Amino acid sequence: MKGPDLGRSSLTVRCPLNQRSLLLFLALVVVAAVRLYGLTGASLPDYDSVRNWQIVQEVATGNLTHLFHQGAPLFYLIFAPFVWLGGNFHVLQHVNSLLSVAAVGGLATFVGREARLSTWEMAGLALFIGTSVFLTFSGRDFTMNSGNLLVLAGLLRAYYHRLQAPSRQTLLRAAIWLMLGIGFNYRFLFTVPILVAFELLAADGLLLRRGNAWRVIGVLIAPFVVLGLMSLVAGLPLQRHWPAVYYGLIMRGEPNLAGNVGIFHFDLLYYVYFLCDFESPLVLLTLLVAPVLWRRELFQQLRQPNLVRYLAVWGYCFLAGMSLLIKAPRGLLLAYGVFYALAFLSLRRQVSGKGLAVLVLLAAGFNVYRIEREVYAYAPTNYPQVAAWLQNQQVDKLLSTIGQGVAPFVEPMPVAVITDEKQLPALRQQGYRYVLLDSYWRVAGVHRFDDVRRQPVVAAWPELQLISPLLFLEHSEYTGLTYHQTLARQQAAARDSFQLRLIRLD
Repeated sequence: MKGPDLGRSSLTVRCPLNQRSLLLFLALVVVAAVRLYGLTGASLPDYDSVRNWQIVQEVATGNLTHLFHQGAPLFYLIFAPFVWLGGNFHVLQHVNSLLSVAAVGGLATFVGREARLSTWEMAGLALFIGTSVFLTFSGRDFTMNSGNLLVLAGLLRAYYHRLQAPSRQTLLRAAIWLMLGIGFNYRFLFTVPILVAFELLAADGLLLRRGNAWRVIGVLIAPFVVLGLMSLVAGLPLQRHWPAVYYGLIMRGEPNLAGNVGIFHFDLLYYVYFLCDFESPLVLLTLLVAPVLWRRELFQQLRQPNLVRYLAVWGYCFLAGMSLLIKAPRGLLLAYGVFYALAFLSLRRQVSGKGLAVLVLLAAGFNVYRIEREVYAYAPTNYPQVAAWLQNQQVDKLLSTIGQGVAPFVEPMPVAVITDEKQLPALRQQGYRYVLLDSYWRVAGVHRFDDVRRQPVVAAWPELQLISPLLFLEHSEYTGLTYHQTLARQQAAARDSFQLRLIRLD
């Protein structure tokens, strides 16, 4: 059963499939240009991106020691062939960014078809979602974010069809998408409570009928079984296996290097502040007024699926759930596209025709303005200058404080990350002569380098990425700081002239 016509614009024009596809493709080309702009002159922005690049290289050579790092074996297995093809970190970074563009296309296509959007409306929706500031920022790293979004787009479509046309086939198709998501990153587990809520709301008994539950369980555990056997064959120690990695990620008993412990931190305003400061004003406005604007669709005939309720349940459940956990903008990663889709449908309900087109273009343009200010402005990197200096001085190995952003640029030189300046004497005896005082230590909140900071500097460079507000906010999950505490720390860091300082150990 098709969902209702959700405020259909008066400018709707039926177009052939090829024309519809062309307009959507052109919109995605614009989104790709926004995501890729200046990326060749950027570095891998965070520790996880560099670590993932290193693990992909390991997997490509058959070393599976860290295959289950971050509970993301499919990510490493999918990207390993690009290393075989000679891809450096910029190639991997670009391919990963294009995955995020494909995710935008998948979500826009799903929403467009179910809401019966016209050709230009679907293209406008893709442009609006694709210019989200955080989705642009996260689409330029080398983490599992882009793949998560692509799989989510598939899951949203498949599970909505399961609700519309309950059958074993539609249920198992949705289970396959969930299985892929869990294999791509452990954070996809956050979708499970929402899917359970939908099952309870549907109350059609499909999951418990004729052994369907066992089939779903079989689909979900299949990658654990297959990759678990692969782990045994590879001889991985038990602490490196998938279940052990899950346990370590969830049961954080010891404080991290920033002194933070645990995964819970109730704060209802963190994401409100973030959406207000960094995303389209239409998104936050929609979240506030949607329960009134869509009250009939949201609160009547609850057993009958409709698109607005479906998107709203996903979005508000993510927002509520993540407000209970330690915070970072990526906590709502899987919700930003849903928020933007709801905002578009809400705007379309109130404005029609050319007025809608103008407002969508203005909203996307405002997003690009914020992207310029919050993403592009911090993108140019000076790590290549550090690498050139080290090469001229014939330095053969390097120490770095917390961050390892220089590693891809000095490869194959080994870069050892230190977490405390007390480690330096022993490393000095091992032949290390230079330490890069990388101010990633400020981002991560690891303040253990006071003596090193007082040492004479032989060379120094600015590194704008390391004073990016978005990068600092992404690490508030690690530091445990509030939204405003994190930005205060970022503003203090921005007053420093140089973020990269080379120090010779005497």
